[in-house]
Amino acid sequence: MSAIQVGRICVKTKGRESGKKCVIVDVIDSSFVLVTGPKDVSGVKRRRANVRHIQPLESIINISKGASEEEIMAILEETENLGYMTSE
Repeated sequence: MSAIQVGRICVKTKGRESGKKCVIVDVIDSSFVLVTGPKDVSGVKRRRANVRHIQPLESIINISKGASEEEIMAILEETENLGYMTSE
């Protein structure tokens, strides 16, 4: 089982959003994933990210591939991970 999977919470390690937490929404290929904060929560916009520029954490949330910002927000609230996502 790969650490890079849909629903995995990660920390961005490169770029202007480095140090901020995000959620993998889709795996594009072996080098790129689609991530989101959501922007309202952690400040990470939905965008493509190189897998070498993110650090997977142990936490996983149960989302479907390509989940919307609203779906992710609802799941983060019900699993009580919303505060975890905003902390640096």
